[in-house]
Amino acid sequence: MTGTRRYLTTPIYYASGDPHIGHAYTTILADVLARFWRQDGADVFFLTGTDEHGQKIFEEASRRGMTPRELCDQMAARFRAAWEDLDISFDRFIRTTEPEHVAVVTAFLQRLWDKGVIYEGIYRGWYCVPEERYWTEKDLGPDRTCPVCSRPTREIEEKNYFFRMSDCRDRLIDHIRGNPDWIWPDVRRNEVLGFLDQDLEDLSISRPKARVPWGITLPWDDEHVAYVWVDALINYVTASGTIHPDNPPSRRGFDNTSGSWWPADVHLIGKDILTTHAVYWPTLLMGAGLPLPRAIVAHGWWLTGDHKMSKSMGNVVDPLELVGRFGTDAVRWYLAREMPTGQDASFTPERFLARYEELANVLGNLVSRTLGMTDKYRKGRIPEARGAGLDRDVKATLAAVRTAVEGYRLNEALGAAMDLARRANGYVEQREPWAHAKDPARAADLDETLATLARTLATLAALFQPVCPSKMRELAARLGLAEVPTLDQAGKIGLGGNTTRKGELLFPRADLLPDQSDGSTA
Repeated sequence: MTGTRRYLTTPIYYASGDPHIGHAYTTILADVLARFWRQDGADVFFLTGTDEHGQKIFEEASRRGMTPRELCDQMAARFRAAWEDLDISFDRFIRTTEPEHVAVVTAFLQRLWDKGVIYEGIYRGWYCVPEERYWTEKDLGPDRTCPVCSRPTREIEEKNYFFRMSDCRDRLIDHIRGNPDWIWPDVRRNEVLGFLDQDLEDLSISRPKARVPWGITLPWDDEHVAYVWVDALINYVTASGTIHPDNPPSRRGFDNTSGSWWPADVHLIGKDILTTHAVYWPTLLMGAGLPLPRAIVAHGWWLTGDHKMSKSMGNVVDPLELVGRFGTDAVRWYLAREMPTGQDASFTPERFLARYEELANVLGNLVSRTLGMTDKYRKGRIPEARGAGLDRDVKATLAAVRTAVEGYRLNEALGAAMDLARRANGYVEQREPWAHAKDPARAADLDETLATLARTLATLAALFQPVCPSKMRELAARLGLAEVPTLDQAGKIGLGGNTTRKGELLFPRADLLPDQSDGSTA
């Protein structure tokens, strides 16, 4: 993959509330994918950030006695701090209140206006403030509640500007059918095609300032602001460098030079925002004459019992509470390993402990016994020895991991890595190095075993680095390496003669960890 460029995005998170496990899962999943790609030699640009306009921000700020800007500054800082605590390796954290983004949204909307794909009209319908979405009567739940969050909607009639989204329906259907991997997994692709089987209405892309004063002003009507979803989606183009707001008017601010990261290789999203990303966004890009993203990957929801975690239900888990006891890498491991990408999964303390014990009892145990035996039998020096050992297992695992990552099945990739650790533990039992250590005639066998295990640990450091970056840097250092190997180096790197360091348990047993929970976690 050396020389490959990959542009990866998360959604930008709405700045009206604190980060929670849903935000953390999406961002960790994207980070694991970005780190795998970097481990495999790709040049990666990883984007995340905060969505900071709209009625919900305005009303929440008023409720707290703050200005919208003060609220957004506070929330953006909290998201950045959370991502630092969770070791997220983003390349850019974008905020939709940035002057650059405001200028790019203005240029993007002006281009749509100039192309004649926007018109003025009257909107009548039901509006959900928390979801920032309009609904028709037939969409509503009981008592005219929002079909997404089940909260009350407001009936609204007002002048809006509309994007001719309906004109793009057939072209979008052709694109989805002609590119079967464009929306992943298949169930989400079919969901979007089912949505497009019905008539596609035009998209309201503005709100009157009299009702929503916090937003980006339309370039042709200073009494209206851009609909927050339109504003937010354009962030992916802002960060890519495709639109340069300082270009002269004759260029209309658009530049498709080789310096741009657009189109995005993957938009990683939750399934609840699939329609906005797989219908609204591609049709807006069609209207502006820009290429479509190469893939949209929609993951499932974290559940408690049979219910989706949500702030309104009060059942949201704070991932940072788990970090306090188990460490960042353990939380990252659980979230990426437990949920099959694209499906839902239930969070329980019991499952968290089971996944943690997998780290401690399989990988951690292998590290302890390998470094312990190297220290005891060879005074901490990795022997100069070859032999087939686990080479076939390593090669097969690397192939399986690459295949799973390219198919966005990250939990399978991590499972394959853990299976290699299990086989290495089995190799120890098969070889019985403690018996060889008692027989001087078997010294060569002991050297081969210890060298094989050290090489396998270096491979495991490379494979686990995307999900457990801190612990794998520590493991590499204990093997006498300056850094974690790349995937190409894994299984080939020479370790003979390196001085190892036994150290403390890489992943201590759960019962040895200090209990910093408040009773809500394991």
